[in-house]
Amino acid sequence: MNLILLIIVIILVIFIVVTLIHMYNNLVGLRNRVKNSYAQIDVQLKRRNDLIPNLVETVKGYAGHEKGVLEEVTNARTSVMNASTPQEASEANNQLTGALKSLFAVAENYPDLKANSNFQQLQTELSDTEDKISYARQFYNDVVLKYNNACQQFPSSIIAKMFGFKEEVFFEAPAAEREVPEVKF
Repeated sequence: MNLILLIIVIILVIFIVVTLIHMYNNLVGLRNRVKNSYAQIDVQLKRRNDLIPNLVETVKGYAGHEKGVLEEVTNARTSVMNASTPQEASEANNQLTGALKSLFAVAENYPDLKANSNFQQLQTELSDTEDKISYARQFYNDVVLKYNNACQQFPSSIIAKMFGFKEEVFFEAPAAEREVPEVKF
């Protein structure tokens, strides 16, 4: 009888240890996916940042007196490059998106610029990159959701607290972009 009880206790301890190891490894894997998905956003932001100087130089040739808009784009690009956290990157990225909208609005006033093949190619590449950034943000937020759920749900929340796993922050759109646009005819 003692032998059977000992075997049951050993099996139970092994089961608990294996379960704890599995939960810990799952949390590590999810944390690494969050880091990887953030790095994917970073790759796309770098691509966009690399395209912007070419775009600014192209616009300068046609709209040199629109200096304020060009400086706004350049400053916003610098903010994106200097961001160190997902939250800072999100805010800087939103600032850059607004500056690029202003730049494209300026381009509307210059038919020769809009017809320039360099400008059209850069605009297309930026548009493609914006789509990739949007997808990467969505993927990042999906991974953060899974990770945060694992950090909060029982019993993995115990392991998360024991080993210092911290919740991650979601990429969020600014309040102005969440508002329903007003359409007038």
